[in-house]
Amino acid sequence: MIRFILADLRRFKAGALAVVVLIALSVALSVTVTLQERAVRLGSARAAEKFDLLVGAAGSETQLALSAVFLQPSPLPLMSGGVLAKLSDDPRVDFAAPVGFGDSADGYPVVGTTTALVSALSPALAEGALFTRLGEAVVGADVPKRLGAEIKPMHGAADEGGHTHTEIAYTVTGRMAPTGTAWDRAILVPIRAVWQLHGMEEKAGHEDHDHEDHDHDHEAHVDANAGLDEHFDAATPGIPAVLVKPKTVADAYRLRQEYRGETTLAVFPAEVLTRLYATLGDARSLLLAIAIGTQVIVIAAILLVTVMHVGARQRQIGALRAFGAPRRSVLAIVWGELFVLFLAGFALGIAVGYAAAEAISASLAATTAVRMPVEFAREDIPLALWFLFLAVLVSLVPAVSALRLSPARALRA
Repeated sequence: MIRFILADLRRFKAGALAVVVLIALSVALSVTVTLQERAVRLGSARAAEKFDLLVGAAGSETQLALSAVFLQPSPLPLMSGGVLAKLSDDPRVDFAAPVGFGDSADGYPVVGTTTALVSALSPALAEGALFTRLGEAVVGADVPKRLGAEIKPMHGAADEGGHTHTEIAYTVTGRMAPTGTAWDRAILVPIRAVWQLHGMEEKAGHEDHDHEDHDHDHEAHVDANAGLDEHFDAATPGIPAVLVKPKTVADAYRLRQEYRGETTLAVFPAEVLTRLYATLGDARSLLLAIAIGTQVIVIAAILLVTVMHVGARQRQIGALRAFGAPRRSVLAIVWGELFVLFLAGFALGIAVGYAAAEAISASLAATTAVRMPVEFAREDIPLALWFLFLAVLVSLVPAVSALRLSPARALRA
């Protein structure tokens, strides 16, 4: 019987191929939407898991998280440097690392910070060593700079008309191991080098300014050979964000409560992402609804074509019945042909959808450096089983209609 079904499908291979392609495209749309939404969710969650608590100036929680965790370029308001000094001396804090934005080099963001953050992101460097002087830098895993290479920072970005700083050229001393985050595309330098480069005097009172306010700052000379000073006090310049590693979960919640005030904002990046996921989930539901609607239309079209196909094969079906073929055999042949097409379309759709999700994730990873894993999950099994159940039922419609044909009448057709 299987050979009969395959032989029959070969006779009508053009129509069979069209049915398989239609089914595959509708399934691929659902698979792509499901896998891509999951990839974005997993990738962003893994990127944020290294950052327990984020403190910045009062403003948008989402913008603070996107800028500090995912290094999305955006001018953040500055908070008093005294906040960093207070956090650094807090016994509940394992470490507090400042994050300073604004410069870039060859399209990669130059981020001012401390060795504590570098060690947190990459406990063991892939090569080289941490920076020990103001003129040294550690690059992310995806930054194509070799040890010993010089990096000339540019204020802003080239497409924004930024100018290259001539006061300092950083020397690459180390490379971080891959983290799967946006920091793989970052160039990390001592925060004090960034402050000195932009002429920011070590005094408080900068919290009401943002990055654009520093575009016209007087640029000072930077001693590239000066040693690191990672002690911060009340005279520390204003900073856009501080990444905090609390010692315990309880400390994390206490610190968040303490630094949520009129001038500062403290957030758990994971909580911010949860709210973004809710929005993303709404978009996924809409796209899945469109995909399911498309599948309904495709199935209706396939049913129409199949019923017409059964009608065109009246003589063949009538001959089978006249030669004594059991009703169940005729039912199995007609049902089997359509079910085989559904299975082929389903398998092809899964493959196409997976490939499309992989391509989208690769494209996003190339621009953000956040690795987005494309993978199936147990929750996909019910959806697959539902499709197979639907395929069984839909395939029965033309099969039942074929049984209603009288053998004598079919042979006269």
